[in-house]
Amino acid sequence: MMELTSKQRKMLEKAAHTLEPVVIVGQNGVTPSLEVKVAESLKAHELIKVRFNEFKEEKRELAEEIAQKTDATLVRIIGNVAILYKESEDSEKRRKFF
Repeated sequence: MMELTSKQRKMLEKAAHTLEPVVIVGQNGVTPSLEVKVAESLKAHELIKVRFNEFKEEKRELAEEIAQKTDATLVRIIGNVAILYKESEDSEKRRKFF
C-alpha cells in the first residue's frame, strides 16, 4: 500500500472524476470473487471506482479491507463510491497521474 500526499490524492480524485464504477458491492458483500475482480481492474486501469449498493454503513471498513487485500491504496470515499489506486508493476504501462 502506497502512502499518498494530499496533493497526490487531489490529482487522483480529479483523474477519477469522469470514471464510472467498475466494481459494485452488492448483497453478497466482499467475496473472494469481488476481490479478484478489483485486483484485475486495478491491474488493467490503476485507478478505479467501487460502488457500494449494499453495506453502505460499513463502506469505510469494507473499502479499507478491499484495498488491503488487493495491495491498493484507498484514495477517498465520496458518497457510496470508493476510489482505489494501485500503481502498475510494469513501468511502461504506468499512467502519469503525478
